[in-house]
Amino acid sequence: MPKLNSKFLSVLLSSVVFLVFGCKAQKLADTIKYNHQDLFGPINWPVPANQVRSANGSPGPQYWQNKVDYNIHAILSEKDTSINSKVVITYTNNSPDKLDYLWLQLDQNLFKPDSRGAAATPIAGDRFDVKGFSRGGYHIASVTITYKNKSYTVKPVITDARMQLRLNEPVNANGDKIQIEINYDFAIPLYGADRMGRLKTRNGYIYEVAQWYPRMCVYDDVEGWNTLPYMGLGEFYCEYGNFDYFITAPADMLVFGSGDLQNPAEVLTKTQISRLETARKSDQTVMIVDKDEIGKPETHLKQNGTLIWHFNMKNSRDVAWAASKAFMWDAAKVNLPSGRKAISQSAYPVESSGNNSWGRSTEYLKNSIEIYSKAYIEYPWNSAVSISGVALGMEYPGIIFCLNNLKNENLWGDVTHEIGHNWFPMIVGSNERKFMWQDEGFNTFINQYASEQFNNGEYYHPANRPSKVITRAMQNNQDPLMTPPEAMNMNDYGLYYIKTSLCLDMLRNVVLGPDRFDYAFHTYINRWALKHPQPYDFFRTMNDASGEDLNWFWKEWFFTTWKLDQVVTDVKYVLGTPSKGSLITIENREKIAMPVDLQITQENGKVENLHLPVEIWQRGGTWTFKYPSVSRIQSVVIDPDLQLPDINRSNNNFSDKRSTK
Repeated sequence: MPKLNSKFLSVLLSSVVFLVFGCKAQKLADTIKYNHQDLFGPINWPVPANQVRSANGSPGPQYWQNKVDYNIHAILSEKDTSINSKVVITYTNNSPDKLDYLWLQLDQNLFKPDSRGAAATPIAGDRFDVKGFSRGGYHIASVTITYKNKSYTVKPVITDARMQLRLNEPVNANGDKIQIEINYDFAIPLYGADRMGRLKTRNGYIYEVAQWYPRMCVYDDVEGWNTLPYMGLGEFYCEYGNFDYFITAPADMLVFGSGDLQNPAEVLTKTQISRLETARKSDQTVMIVDKDEIGKPETHLKQNGTLIWHFNMKNSRDVAWAASKAFMWDAAKVNLPSGRKAISQSAYPVESSGNNSWGRSTEYLKNSIEIYSKAYIEYPWNSAVSISGVALGMEYPGIIFCLNNLKNENLWGDVTHEIGHNWFPMIVGSNERKFMWQDEGFNTFINQYASEQFNNGEYYHPANRPSKVITRAMQNNQDPLMTPPEAMNMNDYGLYYIKTSLCLDMLRNVVLGPDRFDYAFHTYINRWALKHPQPYDFFRTMNDASGEDLNWFWKEWFFTTWKLDQVVTDVKYVLGTPSKGSLITIENREKIAMPVDLQITQENGKVENLHLPVEIWQRGGTWTFKYPSVSRIQSVVIDPDLQLPDINRSNNNFSDKRSTK
């Protein structure tokens, strides 16, 4: 046989190696989708750290945000179910930029028949069911600008639910002010995209009134003017400021609004004022207007004409209100951690009354505020009110709208969720129009702890783990959490709630531990209270305050629709002897990587829980580790507490059928 030359031998050996290991790699590729380079590669956030937003996630030394103060006078007309109003807006430009024009939101224009929201509503409808109606939308009668003591009228440029005001002279930077006066009116829709509307009851209509004045768009350091149109699902992004507003309503109505009622003696009877004072000192619910007082002459200061209700709210991003002849009314004291007292109230029709329904609304509201204030940051305002009406559930600072026919646990869930939004996004003022998970998901996360604490867990169901629900939902998930609401598949938008909540659960219980998570989460809340955080401010704060590079976690859970599948593949013994130790092999078959919690049971009855960090997956999807067994391994179970949304739990268990106790 002729001798093989060295070059040919080298090529042949390389081919053999390729065939052997290539086939093995192909086999692994058929089962393992995980690629460590996809997950642990570098991330460049689209919002870079700078003097406005620091690298540690806090507002920078040059952080700024603009301020908007509103003075509003509105008249509710029952005859044509309309609002006729004037708003005077004082806008403070704290930005470093001159502003040649201003942008405002005209959210009522969603209900015009030709709105973008109506055009984009599925033919079968949806929860928001934006169809528009013939009288829908704002009628802007006039717009007057006052700047440097000079006033002039402008013709607004209206595009769908946005209005641009082109100025004769730009507003200067760094604290300059400009005033806008707008006269307008609109018809109240019967069903206002589950945000507002009218409900007919046996004693009259309940009016839930929101998105009821032209609101300034946010001008920030990331987007400049934020002008995404209101289309129904995506909610709001508003500037903070002070509100002074006056509601003129029929005299036989009760009116409730965000903030503090300034003129109780001018709109309430002496009996009602006295009962309110009792309620302010009572931890038990006190009736202010009972069902047998509805419609009685003595329930109102006068029967004919109108009354003007004056409300004031400071450091808020919005206000809403409700009015009706049909309201029962009760209230109770709220105890805040600082020792300050607030008041919780509920207004509902006779049809909603009863201890299995709205008779407990104030109890639910009071306890939720106390729980969230103690756990996160103190509720900053003096009152909160829950309104029974047509909206399934909608939140505003100091006032929430919940569905009229809810009972027991369903009402508790609605009340605690909607008032929870006063923390996210009313206190921590994120951009709901773009990042729905940053308010809905955070709020869903804190709601579970409220349910656990309320009345010794009356409505708490620990067996209903979010991981079970989301595992099913993730099977066909099409859009990641960072998708804007209006681009999210309508079958997926519930993931903003449960997926985000589960992410925070996993971060707290599996990745960081409660102490480090809670410290970092509180740091985020305190840094961004009454400010405008971006998602990247949250990510950076959690990284920095926990002392952990969590970019892999943010990437897989918020920017992708990847799935998780952790597997026990093999158990062997050192030198074939269990007493010399075990070699346990696990795989990460899908693209998401997480730390691995295992429960290992030996034949001798010893049970031990192990926690392996996510770093075991930094170089690939297969990991073998030595476990100091002294007898045969009876079973190995991944994620024994079911904290992760593993899509295939059938491969989470290893069981040695030969092993017996």
